[in-house]
Amino acid sequence: MINPQEWLEFGQKFHGHKCPAMPMGLRVGAAAMNALGVERANDGQLIAFVDLGDDHCATCFADGLQVIMGTTFGKGNIKKTHKGKWAVIVVDKATGKAVRVTPRAEAMLANKQTSFFKDYREKGIPASKVPEETIEPLVKKVMNAPADQILIVSEVFDYDLKQHPHSFNSFVCEECGEMTVMEYGRIKGDKKVCIDCAAK
Repeated sequence: MINPQEWLEFGQKFHGHKCPAMPMGLRVGAAAMNALGVERANDGQLIAFVDLGDDHCATCFADGLQVIMGTTFGKGNIKKTHKGKWAVIVVDKATGKAVRVTPRAEAMLANKQTSFFKDYREKGIPASKVPEETIEPLVKKVMNAPADQILIVSEVFDYDLKQHPHSFNSFVCEECGEMTVMEYGRIKGDKKVCIDCAAK
């Protein structure tokens, strides 16, 4: 069993500040891996489709997922669906089995009614500037709540994962001189160029 408590300290260092969303990501990620019976992905064994967008609160959630599951943007095995929600579908590539986990709406709403959000975050104060005595009880609440009070975990289901292998093909853009992955290249006149240079 994956224990999210074991990842909290590292998660906070990785993330850069204390908040409730990153720990929620730890809880959700642990629940997904435990439901699938899998370990953290050292390579690309798992893939996560997280329903986050870009311009809303609590996107810190994704860092908790990355930390605990090893699904990272660098490895390319976590993808945003841009739905503006906090659910995640985690797929075990070896078996094609998946699970969907989401924080309960009432747990998220309760977090949003706290001083952390009302007195600080909604007023534009960075999370790193929120007093310890305001944020620490909220982190503890997220980390210690019984899973069924804060999470909804689906049944495990089959997932048809259409994956493209990583490309190892690249070239040097003939205008800016930067390395470019071949599949992202463009032809501009008689030159092989990157997307940026093609747009100029």
